[in-house]
Amino acid sequence: MILPALYRLTADGRLDLPIIGVARTDLDLDGLREHVRAACGGVHDAAFDKLAGNLRLVSGDYGDPAVFARLRDEAEGKGFLVHYLAVPPSLFASVAEGLAGEGLNREARLVVEKPFGHDLDSARALNAELLKYFDEDHLRRVDHFLGKEPVEDLMVFRFANMLLEPIWNRSYIRSVQITLAEDFDVTERGGFYDANGTIRDVVQNHLLQLLAILAMDAPPSKDARAQLDEKWRVLRAVQPISPADVVRGQYDGYLDTEGVRPGSTTETYVALRAYIDNWRWAGVPWCIRSGKAMPMTDLEVVAELRRPPVAMFANGGAPDSPNLIRFRLQPDAGVTFDLLAKEPGRQHTRPVPVSVDFTKVLGPLEAAYERIMADAVSGDPRRFARFDLVKESWRIVQPVLDLPDPPLVYAKGSWGPQPAQDIPPDGWHEISTTFD
Repeated sequence: MILPALYRLTADGRLDLPIIGVARTDLDLDGLREHVRAACGGVHDAAFDKLAGNLRLVSGDYGDPAVFARLRDEAEGKGFLVHYLAVPPSLFASVAEGLAGEGLNREARLVVEKPFGHDLDSARALNAELLKYFDEDHLRRVDHFLGKEPVEDLMVFRFANMLLEPIWNRSYIRSVQITLAEDFDVTERGGFYDANGTIRDVVQNHLLQLLAILAMDAPPSKDARAQLDEKWRVLRAVQPISPADVVRGQYDGYLDTEGVRPGSTTETYVALRAYIDNWRWAGVPWCIRSGKAMPMTDLEVVAELRRPPVAMFANGGAPDSPNLIRFRLQPDAGVTFDLLAKEPGRQHTRPVPVSVDFTKVLGPLEAAYERIMADAVSGDPRRFARFDLVKESWRIVQPVLDLPDPPLVYAKGSWGPQPAQDIPPDGWHEISTTFD
């Protein structure tokens, strides 16, 4: 993802800087260029030649101090540096120390991938280590969901349109459901996944970031700090998740996966209820679910509006269906309003979807890592996770990590364990599958 993003930024004319790769490899510079070409897929020769001309290579192991000396020599005179660590989190602190030892933390920014910590205590400890060498203004923690255009569209839809904001509160919203479903299992990532599980892999970071964007108040200004401050304020108001509000699952056959520990209790599915203690959202359940081996791959937010106080139309004694606002984030992106309309010739109503497919209307969307890499260079912090947000996210999920119930087994291709259906007030809303 990183290499194709660098190529596309170069091809678009947005990146023309030296790129120094550091790796334990037998490749020489020509070999690195061929590796990058293969990773980028179909390329235009002129654009790739420009990227290839900017590539440099420092071979060696991060455990060898001489590597940092060679990196210093290669980077000398190149101006402001961006150190992008696509390495295991266990190496973050030692690499930061090595960079600082050669003065490479001056006029520089450090960018690290998730996961940032394994729980609240380890996240604090890791942050304290990194702050020895880079201050917070020069640290960037990647959450690639924040680079997704449809995720940013949530904020645009809320705050650039007067349509939604007046009803976006507890007086009109009955519940909010966030679903991240993946139709594949963990066959290729057994060892990594077994050490983490769904809560650590996607809830603590991706999905709580989504919650923050959906639930935050409008920032008082357009600057990045104001936006991040509002996200922090709303996460600070989220109650720690009670284990009683969580259902953990594990798909049938997970224990046979290579790299998975015998008898592992790691979850491949979770459904939970969260509550926000503020005036806007008091009493509104925020229901989050995510899992592997689901019926489809999908990321969708469904906000259910409260029903009118008086039923004006006869529906055979059944209550009217609620209005729904659906934000579809992947695989395609758009918004759907489930409204009620009168059936012709009758006094009954039925739901009528009114949809906008963003790709059809606006054109192709930019890839998340293009935006992240561009912001890593420019320094814009909006698409990264500030540590106070990371800390609040770990605080929210920590009770579930401390006292996990054993996961319930569910069949591949299902929507998870049956008790998870009781997490929302009336069950999970059906996922939309297309805008057509």
